[in-house]
Amino acid sequence: MLKQVEGSHAVAEAVALCRPEVISAYPITPQTHIVEDLGTMVKAGGIENCEFLLVESEFGALSACIGSSAAGARSYTATSSQGMLFMMEAVYNASGMGLPIVMTVGNRAIGAPINIWNDWGDAMSARDAGWIQLFVESNQQAVDVHIQAFKLAEQLSLPVMVCMDGFILTHSYSRVDIPEQEQVDAFLPAFEPRQVLDPAVPVSMGAMVGPEAFTEVRYLAHHKQMEALELIPEQAAAFQQIFGRDSGGLTKSFECEGAETVVVTMGSVIGTMKEVLAGMRADGISIGALAVRSFRPFPKDTLRACLQNAKRVIVFEKCLAVGMGGILAMNLRMALKDFPIRVHSAIGGLGGRPITRANLRRMFEKGIRDEMEEPHFHDIQMDIVERELERERAQRRSGSIAENILQDVGVVAAAKTI
Repeated sequence: MLKQVEGSHAVAEAVALCRPEVISAYPITPQTHIVEDLGTMVKAGGIENCEFLLVESEFGALSACIGSSAAGARSYTATSSQGMLFMMEAVYNASGMGLPIVMTVGNRAIGAPINIWNDWGDAMSARDAGWIQLFVESNQQAVDVHIQAFKLAEQLSLPVMVCMDGFILTHSYSRVDIPEQEQVDAFLPAFEPRQVLDPAVPVSMGAMVGPEAFTEVRYLAHHKQMEALELIPEQAAAFQQIFGRDSGGLTKSFECEGAETVVVTMGSVIGTMKEVLAGMRADGISIGALAVRSFRPFPKDTLRACLQNAKRVIVFEKCLAVGMGGILAMNLRMALKDFPIRVHSAIGGLGGRPITRANLRRMFEKGIRDEMEEPHFHDIQMDIVERELERERAQRRSGSIAENILQDVGVVAAAKTI
Protein backbone atom coordinates (compact mmCIF):
# COMPACT_ATOMS: atom_id res chain seq x y z
CA MET A 1 0.00 0.00 0.00
CA LEU A 2 1.42 3.39 -1.05
CA LYS A 3 1.48 6.02 1.70
CA GLN A 4 2.90 9.50 2.15
CA VAL A 5 4.36 8.92 5.56
CA GLU A 6 7.11 9.90 7.97
CA GLY A 7 10.12 7.60 7.92
CA SER A 8 9.78 6.67 11.60
CA HIS A 9 6.14 5.70 11.17
CA ALA A 10 6.99 3.63 8.09
CA VAL A 11 9.61 1.74 10.10
CA ALA A 12 7.12 1.17 12.92
CA GLU A 13 4.64 -0.31 10.45
CA ALA A 14 7.34 -2.54 8.98
CA VAL A 15 8.38 -3.80 12.42
CA ALA A 16 4.73 -4.48 13.31
CA LEU A 17 4.34 -6.57 10.15
CA CYS A 18 7.23 -8.74 11.36
CA ARG A 19 5.07 -9.87 14.31
CA PRO A 20 7.43 -8.97 17.20
CA GLU A 21 6.58 -10.56 20.53
CA VAL A 22 8.51 -8.09 22.71
CA ILE A 23 9.21 -4.43 21.98
CA SER A 24 11.39 -2.74 24.57
CA ALA A 25 11.52 1.04 24.39
CA TYR A 26 13.21 4.07 25.85
CA PRO A 27 12.84 7.42 24.06
CA ILE A 28 15.80 9.31 22.61
CA THR A 29 15.74 11.67 19.65
CA PRO A 30 15.55 10.96 16.72
CA GLN A 31 14.23 7.39 17.06
CA THR A 32 11.42 8.19 19.53
CA HIS A 33 8.63 8.34 16.94
CA ILE A 34 9.31 4.71 16.00
CA VAL A 35 8.70 3.27 19.46
CA GLU A 36 5.89 5.75 20.17
CA ASP A 37 4.03 4.47 17.11
CA LEU A 38 4.70 0.85 18.06
CA GLY A 39 3.42 1.51 21.58
CA THR A 40 0.22 2.96 20.15
CA MET A 41 -0.21 -0.08 17.89
CA VAL A 42 0.29 -2.55 20.73
CA LYS A 43 -2.14 -0.68 22.99
CA ALA A 44 -4.77 -0.66 20.25
CA GLY A 45 -4.34 -4.38 19.65
CA GLY A 46 -2.77 -3.86 16.25
CA ILE A 47 0.12 -6.22 16.99
CA GLU A 48 -1.05 -9.59 18.25
CA ASN A 49 0.71 -11.42 21.09
CA CYS A 50 3.17 -8.59 21.67
CA GLU A 51 4.33 -7.09 24.96
CA PHE A 52 5.46 -3.45 24.93
CA LEU A 53 7.95 -2.61 27.68
CA LEU A 54 8.63 1.02 28.59
CA VAL A 55 11.84 0.70 30.58
CA GLU A 56 13.95 3.07 32.65
CA SER A 57 16.94 3.54 30.32
CA GLU A 58 18.55 2.55 27.05
CA PHE A 59 20.58 -0.02 28.95
CA GLY A 60 17.31 -1.41 30.25
CA ALA A 61 15.79 -1.43 26.76
CA LEU A 62 18.42 -3.72 25.28
CA SER A 63 18.79 -5.75 28.48
CA ALA A 64 15.07 -6.54 28.37
CA CYS A 65 15.45 -7.66 24.76
CA ILE A 66 18.34 -9.91 25.77
CA GLY A 67 16.09 -11.58 28.31
CA SER A 68 13.10 -11.90 25.99
CA SER A 69 15.18 -13.15 23.06
CA ALA A 70 16.88 -15.72 25.29
CA ALA A 71 13.39 -16.88 26.31
CA GLY A 72 12.51 -17.40 22.65
CA ALA A 73 10.59 -14.23 21.76
CA ARG A 74 11.11 -12.19 18.59
CA SER A 75 12.49 -8.97 20.07
CA TYR A 76 12.97 -5.39 18.86
CA THR A 77 14.24 -2.07 20.17
CA ALA A 78 15.64 1.23 18.87
CA THR A 79 18.19 3.80 19.97
CA SER A 80 20.36 6.75 18.95
CA SER A 81 23.53 8.58 19.95
CA GLN A 82 24.15 8.71 23.71
CA GLY A 83 21.58 5.96 24.10
CA MET A 84 23.85 3.63 22.15
CA LEU A 85 26.72 4.46 24.51
CA PHE A 86 24.56 3.92 27.58
CA MET A 87 23.59 0.43 26.41
CA MET A 88 27.07 -0.50 25.16
CA GLU A 89 27.70 -3.26 27.68
CA ALA A 90 24.43 -4.86 26.61
CA VAL A 91 25.32 -4.34 22.93
CA TYR A 92 28.33 -6.61 23.38
CA ASN A 93 26.33 -9.05 25.52
CA ALA A 94 23.61 -9.46 22.87
CA SER A 95 26.07 -10.34 20.13
CA GLY A 96 28.31 -12.41 22.39
CA MET A 97 25.31 -14.52 23.38
CA GLY A 98 24.20 -14.87 19.75
CA LEU A 99 20.73 -13.40 20.26
CA PRO A 100 18.79 -12.40 17.11
CA ILE A 101 17.58 -8.97 18.26
CA VAL A 102 16.77 -6.29 15.67
CA MET A 103 17.52 -2.69 16.63
CA THR A 104 16.97 0.50 14.67
CA VAL A 105 19.68 3.12 15.08
CA GLY A 106 18.49 6.61 14.18
CA ASN A 107 22.01 7.81 13.46
CA ARG A 108 22.94 10.90 15.45
CA ALA A 109 26.17 12.57 16.56
CA ILE A 110 27.69 11.80 19.95
CA GLY A 111 28.62 14.57 22.39
CA ALA A 112 30.08 16.42 24.07
CA PRO A 113 29.41 19.06 22.90
CA ILE A 114 25.79 17.95 22.74
CA ASN A 115 24.41 17.64 19.23
CA ILE A 116 21.12 16.08 18.19
CA TRP A 117 21.75 16.11 14.42
CA ASN A 118 22.87 13.38 12.09
CA ASP A 119 26.17 11.66 11.60
CA TRP A 120 27.29 8.05 12.04
CA GLY A 121 29.23 8.35 15.29
CA ASP A 122 26.81 6.17 17.26
CA ALA A 123 26.87 3.20 14.88
CA MET A 124 30.63 3.46 14.47
CA SER A 125 31.11 3.26 18.24
CA ALA A 126 29.69 -0.29 18.01
CA ARG A 127 31.28 -1.35 14.73
CA ASP A 128 33.39 -4.05 16.39
CA ALA A 129 30.71 -5.27 18.80
CA GLY A 130 29.70 -8.21 16.63
CA TRP A 131 26.35 -6.90 15.36
CA ILE A 132 25.48 -6.93 11.68
CA GLN A 133 25.18 -3.28 10.58
CA LEU A 134 23.03 -2.42 7.56
CA PHE A 135 22.82 1.19 6.32
CA VAL A 136 19.79 2.37 4.34
CA GLU A 137 19.51 5.10 1.74
CA SER A 138 15.79 5.94 1.84
CA ASN A 139 12.65 5.37 3.86
CA GLN A 140 11.51 2.72 1.41
CA GLN A 141 14.73 0.86 1.92
CA ALA A 142 14.38 1.29 5.70
CA VAL A 143 11.03 -0.51 5.53
CA ASP A 144 12.37 -3.30 3.34
CA VAL A 145 15.64 -3.84 5.19
CA HIS A 146 13.93 -4.11 8.59
CA ILE A 147 11.89 -7.02 7.26
CA GLN A 148 15.06 -8.64 5.91
CA ALA A 149 16.89 -7.92 9.18
CA PHE A 150 14.59 -10.15 11.24
CA LYS A 151 15.09 -13.06 8.83
CA LEU A 152 18.84 -12.55 8.71
CA ALA A 153 19.17 -12.24 12.50
CA GLU A 154 17.16 -15.37 13.14
CA GLN A 155 18.85 -17.46 10.48
CA LEU A 156 22.31 -16.66 11.86
CA SER A 157 21.35 -16.14 15.52
CA LEU A 158 23.08 -12.75 15.50
CA PRO A 159 21.71 -9.29 16.33
CA VAL A 160 21.23 -6.77 13.52
CA MET A 161 21.32 -2.95 13.54
CA VAL A 162 19.43 -1.14 10.81
CA CYS A 163 21.09 2.28 10.57
CA MET A 164 19.06 5.17 9.14
CA ASP A 165 20.13 8.80 9.10
CA GLY A 166 18.46 10.70 11.93
CA PHE A 167 16.02 13.46 10.88
CA ILE A 168 17.10 13.16 7.23
CA LEU A 169 15.15 9.90 7.05
CA THR A 170 13.46 9.39 10.43
CA HIS A 171 11.55 12.69 10.28
CA SER A 172 11.15 13.16 6.52
CA TYR A 173 7.90 12.43 4.69
CA SER A 174 8.03 10.48 1.44
CA ARG A 175 5.99 8.02 -0.56
CA VAL A 176 6.55 4.53 0.81
CA ASP A 177 5.09 1.21 -0.25
CA ILE A 178 4.07 -0.53 2.99
CA PRO A 179 3.88 -4.28 2.34
CA GLU A 180 0.84 -6.42 3.03
CA GLN A 181 0.91 -8.81 5.99
CA GLU A 182 0.61 -11.82 3.66
CA GLN A 183 3.76 -10.77 1.78
CA VAL A 184 5.78 -10.39 4.97
CA ASP A 185 4.52 -13.74 6.29
CA ALA A 186 5.59 -15.40 3.03
CA PHE A 187 9.11 -13.97 3.41
CA LEU A 188 9.62 -14.14 7.18
CA PRO A 189 8.85 -17.47 8.87
CA ALA A 190 7.83 -17.83 12.50
CA PHE A 191 10.74 -17.45 14.91
CA GLU A 192 12.46 -20.72 15.81
CA PRO A 193 15.38 -19.87 18.12
CA ARG A 194 18.66 -21.75 17.91
CA GLN A 195 19.00 -21.45 21.68
CA VAL A 196 16.33 -20.86 24.28
CA LEU A 197 16.01 -20.86 28.07
CA ASP A 198 13.88 -23.81 29.11
CA PRO A 199 13.27 -24.73 32.78
CA ALA A 200 12.98 -28.36 31.71
CA VAL A 201 16.48 -28.28 30.23
CA PRO A 202 18.41 -25.72 32.29
CA VAL A 203 21.47 -24.13 30.70
CA SER A 204 23.68 -21.10 31.28
CA MET A 205 23.86 -18.37 28.63
CA GLY A 206 26.61 -15.77 28.60
CA ALA A 207 28.67 -17.78 31.10
CA MET A 208 32.28 -17.11 32.03
CA VAL A 209 34.75 -18.20 29.33
CA GLY A 210 38.46 -18.17 30.10
CA PRO A 211 41.56 -18.08 27.89
CA GLU A 212 41.14 -21.77 27.03
CA ALA A 213 38.07 -21.07 24.85
CA PHE A 214 37.62 -17.31 24.34
CA THR A 215 39.51 -17.15 21.03
CA GLU A 216 37.34 -19.90 19.57
CA VAL A 217 34.16 -18.17 20.70
CA ARG A 218 35.24 -14.89 19.08
CA TYR A 219 36.29 -16.69 15.90
CA LEU A 220 32.85 -18.24 15.58
CA ALA A 221 31.29 -14.78 15.91
CA HIS A 222 33.54 -13.69 13.04
CA HIS A 223 32.61 -16.82 11.08
CA LYS A 224 28.91 -15.99 11.38
CA GLN A 225 29.57 -12.52 10.03
CA MET A 226 31.32 -14.09 7.04
CA GLU A 227 28.28 -16.33 6.54
CA ALA A 228 26.17 -13.16 6.41
CA LEU A 229 28.12 -12.06 3.33
CA GLU A 230 26.43 -14.92 1.48
CA LEU A 231 23.03 -14.65 3.14
CA ILE A 232 22.47 -10.90 2.72
CA PRO A 233 22.43 -10.95 -1.12
CA GLU A 234 20.47 -14.22 -1.14
CA GLN A 235 17.79 -12.75 1.07
CA ALA A 236 17.73 -9.52 -0.95
CA ALA A 237 17.06 -11.60 -4.08
CA ALA A 238 14.31 -13.56 -2.32
CA PHE A 239 12.80 -10.30 -1.08
CA GLN A 240 12.77 -8.90 -4.62
CA GLN A 241 10.91 -11.95 -5.91
CA ILE A 242 8.09 -11.46 -3.40
CA PHE A 243 7.96 -7.66 -3.17
CA GLY A 244 9.22 -6.67 -6.63
CA ARG A 245 11.84 -4.22 -5.36
CA ASP A 246 15.63 -4.14 -5.42
CA SER A 247 16.26 -3.45 -1.77
CA GLY A 248 19.08 -4.56 0.49
CA GLY A 249 22.18 -6.44 -0.57
CA LEU A 250 25.81 -5.71 0.24
CA THR A 251 26.40 -2.75 -2.08
CA LYS A 252 24.66 -0.77 -4.80
CA SER A 253 26.44 0.51 -7.89
CA PHE A 254 25.53 3.75 -9.65
CA GLU A 255 27.28 4.07 -13.06
CA CYS A 256 30.44 2.45 -11.68
CA GLU A 257 31.20 0.25 -14.66
CA GLY A 258 34.18 1.67 -16.51
CA ALA A 259 34.35 4.84 -14.39
CA GLU A 260 37.84 6.22 -13.72
CA THR A 261 36.72 7.78 -10.43
CA VAL A 262 34.25 6.15 -8.04
CA VAL A 263 32.74 7.80 -4.97
CA VAL A 264 32.04 5.38 -2.09
CA THR A 265 29.63 6.27 0.71
CA MET A 266 26.77 4.97 2.87
CA GLY A 267 23.30 6.10 3.89
CA SER A 268 21.06 8.83 2.54
CA VAL A 269 23.79 11.12 1.16
CA ILE A 270 23.96 8.96 -1.96
CA GLY A 271 20.76 10.67 -3.14
CA THR A 272 22.42 14.09 -3.32
CA MET A 273 25.56 12.57 -4.80
CA LYS A 274 23.70 10.91 -7.67
CA GLU A 275 22.43 14.30 -8.82
CA VAL A 276 25.93 15.81 -8.69
CA LEU A 277 27.55 12.88 -10.47
CA ALA A 278 24.90 12.88 -13.21
CA GLY A 279 25.82 16.49 -13.98
CA MET A 280 29.51 15.67 -14.01
CA ARG A 281 29.00 12.73 -16.38
CA ALA A 282 26.97 14.99 -18.65
CA ASP A 283 30.07 17.19 -18.78
CA GLY A 284 32.17 14.23 -19.94
CA ILE A 285 33.74 13.27 -16.59
CA SER A 286 34.17 9.55 -16.00
CA ILE A 287 32.76 9.16 -12.48
CA GLY A 288 30.34 6.85 -10.67
CA ALA A 289 29.27 5.97 -7.13
CA LEU A 290 29.05 2.91 -4.94
CA ALA A 291 26.85 2.73 -1.83
CA VAL A 292 27.93 0.35 0.91
CA ARG A 293 24.80 -1.15 2.42
CA SER A 294 26.43 -3.70 4.72
CA PHE A 295 29.14 -2.12 6.85
CA ARG A 296 29.40 -5.15 9.13
CA PRO A 297 30.17 -7.60 7.76
CA PHE A 298 32.35 -5.52 5.46
CA PRO A 299 31.91 -6.74 1.85
CA LYS A 300 35.61 -6.74 0.97
CA ASP A 301 35.42 -9.07 -2.02
CA THR A 302 32.38 -7.34 -3.52
CA LEU A 303 34.07 -3.96 -3.21
CA ARG A 304 37.28 -5.29 -4.79
CA ALA A 305 35.31 -6.65 -7.74
CA CYS A 306 33.42 -3.37 -8.22
CA LEU A 307 36.44 -1.07 -7.87
CA GLN A 308 39.33 -3.06 -9.35
CA ASN A 309 39.41 -1.05 -12.61
CA ALA A 310 39.01 2.41 -11.09
CA LYS A 311 41.94 4.82 -11.07
CA ARG A 312 40.87 6.49 -7.85
CA VAL A 313 38.23 6.22 -5.15
CA ILE A 314 36.83 9.11 -3.12
CA VAL A 315 35.38 7.87 0.17
CA PHE A 316 32.84 10.23 1.70
CA GLU A 317 31.70 9.52 5.24
CA LYS A 318 29.88 11.13 8.15
CA CYS A 319 32.23 9.85 10.83
CA LEU A 320 35.74 10.42 12.14
CA ALA A 321 38.22 8.25 14.01
CA VAL A 322 39.80 11.06 16.03
CA GLY A 323 43.56 10.88 15.72
CA MET A 324 43.38 8.74 12.58
CA GLY A 325 40.81 9.83 9.99
CA GLY A 326 38.01 8.24 8.04
CA ILE A 327 36.66 4.91 9.33
CA LEU A 328 35.03 3.76 6.09
CA ALA A 329 38.15 4.86 4.21
CA MET A 330 40.39 2.77 6.47
CA ASN A 331 38.26 -0.31 5.86
CA LEU A 332 38.24 0.29 2.12
CA ARG A 333 42.00 0.78 1.96
CA MET A 334 42.44 -2.60 3.63
CA ALA A 335 40.14 -4.17 1.02
CA LEU A 336 42.01 -2.56 -1.90
CA LYS A 337 45.56 -2.94 -0.56
CA ASP A 338 46.69 -5.09 -3.53
CA PHE A 339 45.37 -2.70 -6.18
CA PRO A 340 47.14 0.41 -7.52
CA ILE A 341 44.14 2.59 -6.70
CA ARG A 342 44.46 5.95 -5.02
CA VAL A 343 41.97 6.25 -2.17
CA HIS A 344 40.99 9.74 -1.00
CA SER A 345 39.27 10.16 2.35
CA ALA A 346 36.65 12.89 2.78
CA ILE A 347 34.83 13.53 6.06
CA GLY A 348 31.73 15.69 6.05
CA GLY A 349 28.25 16.20 7.44
CA LEU A 350 29.45 15.86 11.04
CA GLY A 351 26.81 16.92 13.54
CA GLY A 352 24.34 17.47 10.72
CA ARG A 353 26.30 20.05 8.71
CA PRO A 354 24.54 20.49 5.34
CA ILE A 355 26.06 18.70 2.35
CA THR A 356 25.35 20.79 -0.73
CA ARG A 357 25.56 19.84 -4.39
CA ALA A 358 27.89 22.75 -5.20
CA ASN A 359 30.36 21.86 -2.44
CA LEU A 360 30.26 18.18 -3.34
CA ARG A 361 31.12 18.94 -6.95
CA ARG A 362 34.06 21.12 -5.96
CA MET A 363 35.32 18.38 -3.67
CA PHE A 364 34.93 15.67 -6.32
CA GLU A 365 36.78 17.79 -8.88
CA LYS A 366 39.61 18.30 -6.39
CA GLY A 367 39.76 14.55 -5.86
CA ILE A 368 39.88 13.88 -9.58
CA ARG A 369 42.93 16.15 -9.77
CA ASP A 370 44.42 14.15 -6.85
CA GLU A 371 44.76 17.36 -4.85
CA MET A 372 42.80 16.35 -1.74
CA GLU A 373 44.58 16.58 1.59
CA GLU A 374 44.50 13.48 3.80
CA PRO A 375 41.97 13.34 5.29
CA HIS A 376 39.87 16.02 3.61
CA PHE A 377 37.42 17.76 5.96
CA HIS A 378 34.57 18.76 3.71
CA ASP A 379 33.32 22.35 4.03
CA ILE A 380 35.36 23.04 7.17
CA GLN A 381 35.90 26.66 8.25
CA MET A 382 39.65 26.62 8.81
CA ASP A 383 39.74 30.31 9.75
CA ILE A 384 37.59 29.47 12.77
CA VAL A 385 39.89 26.58 13.66
CA GLU A 386 43.00 28.75 13.37
CA ARG A 387 41.41 31.45 15.53
CA GLU A 388 40.86 28.94 18.35
CA LEU A 389 44.38 27.53 18.02
CA GLU A 390 45.80 31.03 18.22
CA ARG A 391 43.65 31.70 21.30
CA GLU A 392 45.09 28.59 22.98
CA ARG A 393 48.64 29.62 22.10
CA ALA A 394 48.08 33.10 23.50
CA GLN A 395 46.56 32.26 26.88
CA ARG A 396 46.53 29.31 29.23
CA ARG A 397 42.95 29.81 30.37
CA SER A 398 41.57 30.01 26.88
CA GLY A 399 38.17 28.60 27.84
CA SER A 400 35.91 25.93 26.41
CA ILE A 401 36.58 25.12 22.75
CA ALA A 402 32.91 24.55 21.97
CA GLU A 403 31.72 27.84 23.47
CA ASN A 404 34.58 29.76 21.84
CA ILE A 405 33.76 28.33 18.43
CA LEU A 406 30.07 29.18 18.83
CA GLN A 407 30.97 32.77 19.62
CA ASP A 408 33.30 32.93 16.65
CA VAL A 409 30.62 31.71 14.26
CA GLY A 410 28.12 34.19 15.71
CA VAL A 411 25.81 32.06 17.84
CA VAL A 412 24.84 34.70 20.38
CA ALA A 413 23.03 32.35 22.75
CA ALA A 414 26.30 30.59 23.52
CA ALA A 415 28.22 33.73 24.43
CA LYS A 416 29.87 33.79 27.81
CA THR A 417 28.57 36.03 30.57
CA ILE A 418 31.42 38.03 32.01
